Formats: sequence, C-alpha cells, structure tokens
Amino acid sequence: MSSSRSRRVEYDRFIPFRSAMDMDYARFALTGPSRPQRDASRESPSSMAYQKLLDDCILKNRSRIFAFKTAEAPASRLPQFDDAIRPQKKQQRRIPKEPDRVLVLNGMSDGDGLNLLDWGSNNVLAIGLENVVYLWDAANESAKLLQGVEDSGPITCIRWSPDCAVLAVALGNSDLSLIDPATGYVVDGMEDENQSPVSSLAWRSNSILTVGRFDGTVVDYDFRKDDMFICSYNGHRRGVCSLKWSELSGRYLASGGLDKLVHIWDACIPVSRHHPRQRQWLHRINSHTSIVRAVDWCPTRSNLLASGGGCNDHCVKFWNTVNGACLNSIDAGSEVCALLWDKNKSELLTSHGSPNNQLTLWNYPSMTRVAELSGHSSRVHSLSGSPLGGVVASAAADETVRSAVGSITMGSFAVSKRQCILIQAYGFEIFKYERNCLRTSASVPLATTMYIL
Repeated sequence: MSSSRSRRVEYDRFIPFRSAMDMDYARFALTGPSRPQRDASRESPSSMAYQKLLDDCILKNRSRIFAFKTAEAPASRLPQFDDAIRPQKKQQRRIPKEPDRVLVLNGMSDGDGLNLLDWGSNNVLAIGLENVVYLWDAANESAKLLQGVEDSGPITCIRWSPDCAVLAVALGNSDLSLIDPATGYVVDGMEDENQSPVSSLAWRSNSILTVGRFDGTVVDYDFRKDDMFICSYNGHRRGVCSLKWSELSGRYLASGGLDKLVHIWDACIPVSRHHPRQRQWLHRINSHTSIVRAVDWCPTRSNLLASGGGCNDHCVKFWNTVNGACLNSIDAGSEVCALLWDKNKSELLTSHGSPNNQLTLWNYPSMTRVAELSGHSSRVHSLSGSPLGGVVASAAADETVRSAVGSITMGSFAVSKRQCILIQAYGFEIFKYERNCLRTSASVPLATTMYIL
C-alpha cells in the first residue's frame, strides 16, 4: 500500500487579505516617523506593562502592515478607550430651606400694583421703600441711600435700564425720575399731575421706557427726544400690574393687569394710518379669574410666556405667543404674586401669598415641585434674580428682603423694632436710617443662612 503524502501548494507571491487589514494604521505605519528602539534593560516593569496594555488597547497588537489571514479573536477582551463611559451617579441636589441674608427695612409698601425690587446687570440690588431707595452692591457688599428721591414718595415702581446707567423711579404723584446711581442726581424724567400714577415699568432699550399706569394706559417714551411720547398700547381697562419685554426677540411685550387680562403686543406690527401712535394687541388672554401680577418670558424660548393669577385664581399658565394657545395650567394652591424663570436651568420660581407665603421652585415642563422655601410672614410681592444666576432676592410686606445663594451656615440675628436697619452679613456694614440720616452701627448681632437654588 502506497503511503499518502500531504501536498503543499507553492505560490510565487503572497496575496494580502484586505478584509483583515487596517488601512488607516497601515498608512500611519508607512508614512509616520519610526519609533526609536526601546532599551528594555532601562525600563521598569510598570512602564513595560503600561506599554503592553497601550499596544493591546489602541494598536491592538498590530506590528505588521499586511495581513495574510484572518486574525483570531482574543480570548479575553481588554477594555477599550473608545467604549461608552459609564454613567456617573447623579449627585443629589440639596436646597437649604433658610435664606442667605435678611434685610430688614421699615416703610416697604404692599399693593397689587407695586414693583419695588430690581437687580440690575451691574450686580446692584435696588430696593424701593415708601420715600427712599436703597442700593446694595453685591460685588463689594456695600449699601447706600439714593438721595435723588428722598421725601418725594411714595415710590410705586423702580427699574434699572439695561446698561444700568440710570434707575427709573416712579412716584405716587405721577412723577417719573431717571436717576444716575453714581451721583444720585435726577438726569431726566417727567412731571404731570394730570396723569395716573405709574404702576409698572419695562425698558425696551437703553433709551426707550415702557410705562404702565393705574388707569390701564401703557405708553412708550424716548428720553432722547423733546417729544418723548412714541406710542400707546390700548387694551387694559384697569391698572397694569406687570410689564415685560421679551429679551430674546425684543419685539414682544407682555402685560398683566387688575382687569384679569393678559395682553401680548408685537412691536413690529404696522400701526393704523388713522392712529399712527396707537398699537393694537396681538393676543388678549382672559383665562385668569383674578388679577394678574406676574408675567415673565422664558429666557430660552422666544414664544413661551408664563403668567400667574391672584388670590381667586391660584394658577400658573403657559402660553404660546405665536397663536395665543394655552400650553399648560397648574394650580399652585395660593395666590401667585411674582414669577421668575431661571436663566441656567429649565425651572420657574414663583412667590405666593396666604396661607404659607412661600417661594416654590418648579421643574419645567413637568411642573413638579423641586423645593418650597419659607421664611416670610406676609405675601411675597416681588422677586428679582441676580445677573450672575443662582441667586434670588424676594421682598414681602413683612418689611424684609431675603436672598438665597451658595452654601450653608447657621446663625441668628436681632433687630430693633424702633429703627429702620439694613442688615448685611459677614462683616459688611450695618446701616441705620434715622430722620433722613445714614449712620453706621456695629452693635447689632447677626449671622446668616445660605441655600442653593
């Protein structure tokens, strides 16, 4: 029987197996600079192990340019650097329940058409009292009394211009003053006893101011011109509690009033030829069953508006300003006095009246309650946010201004009821306002509590 021999086929050349080749690595190996030979005797074991792991993970043990057979699958797969990163455990958010600072001020009015708190882009908080305005600089923790409106009250509304060059202060005698905060002097304004007092203000630009009055009129004024009157917005029948221009588009104006109406105005709509200085509303919303003190535009969606109803309404409503449709309505449980969108998160902060006088933080669009902050003993009629974000100041008829920020520390404070004291924390000066004089006092004990929004 003949013995069988294994035949071996001889070829005159090798043919590369393209499906097993990495063309990108082949190009790199051919065109890239050659690596110098390593001296294994000088390398530590840890360095050699790291280099081996690096070659296995990134170069996948490739040492040749051509491949002539399919590579065998490795027995154990090493972790790759391009693998999906494991999701990190979400850090739980902690919001302390107590305020950071409490500013105790006598003479703060309470009314449905008053706006007495505004935090400007210069990081200065303006607080309007009965006949004075305090300016608190959050950057250097200093406070001063603005002398330009002293003994001219009662003050009904205050509002910083976008560049914070002037502070608009509306008085109960229908006067409107533009005050330079650096000097305290009145640089411009209006005086007309025949007009109704001003209840709300909103700057359209650094020179154009929209003014809402207690008789329902809304007017644009340009203080660069001799004839300051530009146009009027006709729609409200009673006092205008709130005015807000859309910051994203700059063309939409929202207003809420004592007549339970919300109006949306489009400044780009052509006016009538017969009434060139009168603008007609784009949408009239009559879904609220009580006065509307709170309106605010979403900082990230130009066509989203939020409004809050008063003591017989309790609702926060969201509107599509393109077609005027109601997107959602939430019963907040109590009167909605003010609302403020967060600039950095999809959240909305609302302030309320009786019975709890709390601040409520909502997650949008789910409208689930993130936190409830208490501390005021009367309804919280004003909210204003820091231009840096994360800090909010609230004012109430209990004559306190409370702010919320950063981390947490505990303490207590004592206040004399016979004096008007502006309290600041952590070594800041403490001011007493007595008979139109600003005096420094260091005898009042204080400490603060902070919380994260």
